[in-house]
Amino acid sequence: MIVLGSNSEVAQAFVEKTLNEGEKFSKIFLFTSNKETTEKFAKHLEVKFVQQSEIIELDLLKQIEFTSLDGINSDLLFCATGYLGDGTEEGLYDNRNTEKIIDINYAKLVPVLNFFAGKMERQRSGTMIVLSSVAGDRGRQSNFIYGSAKAALTAYLSGLRNYLFKKKVHVLTIKPGFMATKMTEGLPLNPKLTASPKQAADGIYKAYKQKKNVAYVLPVWRIIMLIIKNIPEFIFKKLKL
Repeated sequence: MIVLGSNSEVAQAFVEKTLNEGEKFSKIFLFTSNKETTEKFAKHLEVKFVQQSEIIELDLLKQIEFTSLDGINSDLLFCATGYLGDGTEEGLYDNRNTEKIIDINYAKLVPVLNFFAGKMERQRSGTMIVLSSVAGDRGRQSNFIYGSAKAALTAYLSGLRNYLFKKKVHVLTIKPGFMATKMTEGLPLNPKLTASPKQAADGIYKAYKQKKNVAYVLPVWRIIMLIIKNIPEFIFKKLKL
């Protein structure tokens, strides 16, 4: 199993969910930009599940040596890589903030996903589970830079799914709404619309086993975003969303 963004609470909850369900992996590759934090999770997997893992440093903002990843193969990839960035007005016009949001959520992430997609295509098997966002369903004033990157990621995953279908590789796009994680800590989230990492992992695992193409972590978000997407633009542009 390959895990991109292995310090994500959702990624860790999903790994635990798959192991609790009895799935076996010869090794779990934990990709991270923070090796120290990931080591704690790796030790947890070893103690609780007797599961072997390998930590691999991956910083999307640095040059990636893909040749060093040639020996890594898996039938299951889980990607929870993401960066919300500074959504304030000051952050909006900070190009460094903008570039980081776009790079981590899309521009520098896609080559990594493409690399492993190619491996799965050649072995003619595998599933890629990638977290996008409901923010990519329609641009909104509150997070349109982050949303635009996630919209691009969603479009990429749709095309990748279409391309890999006849290659026996499945691509599952996950669209979380609000989630109670470190990334959203301090934000005023509606508890009725917010999923815990465990809730998210349970829903994602179910979608994975059902071979769904696109899944919202909480079903209510499908309805919410359907409404938002269908608001006429002359009205929508006046709303504070």
